[in-house]
Amino acid sequence: MTETSREQVQPRKKGLSRTQKRALSRGAQYALFVAAVVAFAASADWDRLQNQFAQADLAEQMFPDIITLALKNTVLYTLSGFVFGLVLGMAVALMRLSSVGPYRWVAGIYIEIFRGLPALLIFIFVGVAVPLAFPGTEIPGGTYGKVALALGLVSAAYMAETIRAGIQAVPKGQMEAARSLGFSHARAMISIIIPQAFRIVIPPLTNELVLLFKDSSLVLFLGVTLEERELAKFGRDLASQTANSTPILVAGLCYLLVTVPLGLVVRRLETKAGEATR
Repeated sequence: MTETSREQVQPRKKGLSRTQKRALSRGAQYALFVAAVVAFAASADWDRLQNQFAQADLAEQMFPDIITLALKNTVLYTLSGFVFGLVLGMAVALMRLSSVGPYRWVAGIYIEIFRGLPALLIFIFVGVAVPLAFPGTEIPGGTYGKVALALGLVSAAYMAETIRAGIQAVPKGQMEAARSLGFSHARAMISIIIPQAFRIVIPPLTNELVLLFKDSSLVLFLGVTLEERELAKFGRDLASQTANSTPILVAGLCYLLVTVPLGLVVRRLETKAGEATR
């Protein structure tokens, strides 16, 4: 009996193929997801939610101040904290990589302390402890300066580790090649190593910017005037005045107006970085 005839005689195995099993499993997961969404939608009291969170007249009253005042202040607070944190983080990262022991110890202690403390405590420290420790001393820039200091102290600890990892990810041959061309160590770091490191760490640094944008809501613990309010305080104040949560929802949507595009930028940068390393 030939092989062909044997195959024809042998009965086919009953059951689903792997492809069919995967399709069945995927269909079951979709069905479960749809069922959960339908159950949630059916059980929610949409009228009460609309009355509490979606009053169009209250939302209209927030404009244009929520954009020209609250969102503007939030962006300014975030950018000032990011710039200060980036400069400080770069300095701490270089100290962390230094051959001088005390520099490494100070940088390590700073990173461990400020990565371990909640951002709220840092804001309270800047608003209360600094004036007590240095009587009569005013932080330049008023509230904007205080926020830049608080956000910068928090973010610098994370940025320092990110930048350090980026510098160490640059092949050592780059430094050796620069030194062989007559570059000093400092010039090689500034001209060759750090630019390459920043191309590596741009995605995580952009992600840190998103986190800072949300942490800027802690500015209320510094005590701000009506003209210095950011999105969270602006929405909370109006919610208290109107006894309605619509302003909080609108403020949240304004946060998403910035964080969602930034998140897309982060993913795009990560994709490009992955393609460049292949």
